[in-house]
Parts: sequence; C-alpha cells; structure tokens
Amino acid sequence: MGRMSREGELASYDQDRLVDWAAFSQARTELGANFVRILGYFHEDGVKSVAQIEEAMRSNNAAALVLPAHTLKGESQQFGAEPLADCAAAIETIARHCVENRYEPSEALQHVVELRPLFEATLALLEREANPLVERRPAAAVGGPPRLLRPLPGGGGAPPR
Repeated sequence: MGRMSREGELASYDQDRLVDWAAFSQARTELGANFVRILGYFHEDGVKSVAQIEEAMRSNNAAALVLPAHTLKGESQQFGAEPLADCAAAIETIARHCVENRYEPSEALQHVVELRPLFEATLALLEREANPLVERRPAAAVGGPPRLLRPLPGGGGAPPR
C-alpha cells in the first residue's frame, strides 16, 4: 500500500484505483442534491470509525473492531471506494473470526496500519471530485475521474461552445 506525506498529499497511492469512478458517478446521480451532505457524513463517520478501529487494535479488542469496520466498509462501497471497503472488510472478517474463536486480533494489524492513510487518500479524492466550484468535463470512456478543465490562455473563463 502507499503512504501519505505529512502535508496530506497523495504520495504513492494509484489514484485511479482508489475509487471506482462509475460507482461514484452513480452515487452522485442517485443522491442528487443530498450527495455533498452524505459525503460529509462519510467523512465524519469515517474519521470516527478509523479512530475506533485503531483504539480497538491497541486494546487487542476484536469485538470492538467489528462494528466500525463494518460501517466503514458499507459507506466506502456506496462511493465506489473499493480498496478502502476491501481493507475494512478484511478487518471485519478477521475480527469476527477472532471473536468466534476467542483469539487476539493480531492478524488484523497490517490492515489497521494501512487503513488511515488509505482512508485519507481516498477521502481527499472524493472531496476533490465533489467540490462544486471545480468545473469538469465528462470522464473518458475508460472510467477515470472527470477531468478538470484548464483556464483558457488570456484569462478566459469557460471554453467556447
């Protein structure tokens, strides 16, 4: 997995793989005017879930890993953040197995370590794409994010129609 620099810049994550842009666009369409508000809830809930997962891991408490990992998994899938959802799902699965068998969740440690930088990188992409002040043109057929339009030479605003 990649890492985030101290400045919060996307460092080595492959940005094209962090988000399924077709799923993101579908969520944006389905949620309509509520999209930005729901994304804000994802931000708030995600920050809480990641902190709860880290605390549960520090406490070796498998049971306390399950609910925040499950929550983060579902909310991530809603926005097409599949790698984040997969990481949270792995934590949830390991934690459930540990609860059932009364093991400590040490097997989840690698996933928990990857979780925060993955969440922060994914959230940065989602929020950048959701910014209503950024003008976009339609995504390429490959399914990438909508491309930002560059300002025209001479300070012009929108491109000619």
